[in-house]
Amino acid sequence: MSGPLDPKMLLQGYAAGIFPMSDARDADDIFWVEPRQRAILPPGEFHCSRSLARTIRQQKFTVTRDRDFHGVVLGCADRPETWINRAIEQATLGLHAAGNAHSVECWRGGELVGGIYGVKLGAAFFGESMFSRTRDASKVALAWLVARLKVGGFTLFDCQFITDHLASLGARSVSRDAYVGLLATALSAGGGGGASVAGKSTGGAPTAAPPDFFALDPLLTGASDGSAPAGAGGPDGKRIAQLLGHTS
Repeated sequence: MSGPLDPKMLLQGYAAGIFPMSDARDADDIFWVEPRQRAILPPGEFHCSRSLARTIRQQKFTVTRDRDFHGVVLGCADRPETWINRAIEQATLGLHAAGNAHSVECWRGGELVGGIYGVKLGAAFFGESMFSRTRDASKVALAWLVARLKVGGFTLFDCQFITDHLASLGARSVSRDAYVGLLATALSAGGGGGASVAGKSTGGAPTAAPPDFFALDPLLTGASDGSAPAGAGGPDGKRIAQLLGHTS
């Protein structure tokens, strides 16, 4: 297909287990992809190396969420070969405006030096792309995102295609059929009859708390955008490292 991409159609694609790509930044056409093998990274299985945990605890970057979503998308598209054409960019911005897409940014000296973005639907988060302009920035952004998904009760973190880098962080491949099952479970999360109050349905039947991308924020000492300031270390970096399995 060519031309504008409706954000609603984009969201329907994710719900169906497919996602859009393009051949180049200036390409007009968009094609939908459904890999036979899908990469997932269960939030509870993220492998945080000692060196990455140390970098997180030292808080070498100011880490935020949704402070510059468009900047992250543009950073991901700023490479010799990219699948993010302008139609996909605009549709993704529409999802962000509707609250269905989020970013995690890493800053140094007021400059955006890395980040990751993706789409949220039910208890699934579809990681789209990440970029880095300085060492470890994208890794730190990914680690903070995983911590956010873990605290928020997300069950599926879709990474699309497996790479050696993602595998080293705990990602693994599953078959298309297995992925469809995981996706169906994630999309149904937070459902149930009646409004949810303190984890219980008003109808009396207990329900699981709905996934919450912002659940990490109250645990941090930073601003309302979930930011943790850069510095020589601090409680937020230590908290993230603890959530990812490193306590010292």
